[in-house]
This record gives sequence, C-alpha cells and structure tokens, in this order.
Amino acid sequence: MDYPVWTLEIGGTSHERGLVAGGWRGKNLVARLEGVTDRDTAQALVGSRILVARSSMPEPEPESFYWFELQGLSVETLDGTPLGAVAGLIETGANDVLVVRGERERLIPYTPGVHVQSVDLESGRLRVDWDPEF
Repeated sequence: MDYPVWTLEIGGTSHERGLVAGGWRGKNLVARLEGVTDRDTAQALVGSRILVARSSMPEPEPESFYWFELQGLSVETLDGTPLGAVAGLIETGANDVLVVRGERERLIPYTPGVHVQSVDLESGRLRVDWDPEF
C-alpha cells in the first residue's frame, strides 16, 4: 500500500493503475484502483501480478536484499559444491527459507552469518554453510 502506482500484469498484458485505497482482509489483498469503477472490471483483474517499479522502492539496508534479487542466484557451499539456484523463498515467521533447486530441492534457512555466508549480486552467487547431503 506504500506505492501509489501499480502495474498489473495478466495474460501477457500489463496496465498501470493508481492506488486509491486498499488493505488486507485475511489473506486477501483488496484494493480500489483508478479507472476500476464496476464489479466486472474489478473481476477481470483478479489474479493479476502486481508489479512496482524498482525505482519506487527504498534501498535496502546494508547486507539486506529484496527477495526478487535473490531469486536465480546460484548457490554453492563454502568449498564450492554447487547446490542449484534460488527458486524462491518461504516466510516461516522464525526466519525466511531459501528454496534451492538443483539435482534436487533443498530448503536452507536464510540466516546470514550462520547458514548464508555471502551474497554477491554482481556475480550472481550465494555461498552457504550447508552439508550437500542434507
């Protein structure tokens, strides 16, 4: 709700809409957008991806990253054993969890300084202290 303009993407088409009002109702995001004046128009937007321009987002704190920046990074152990790439993240409440897909899927806690030893966005690499057999 902090971003006044959303890009809605659905079916390969995108539309920019200004946010008038909105909030969460349980697990559902409910928003009133400029130009959406009736139920049928609103229903057509259900399921859209909501995109926000990176330039509109605040810079993360040092050593902090947006989830989208981590997705796709190659993941390797401290000794260089490749584990795969970050396919997504899961919010658990206790800590976030990296979903790493390679020859199999691994769930690695995103705990900087414990399991996650370094994140290098420029080289596209994330190094973890993790047993490849686990």
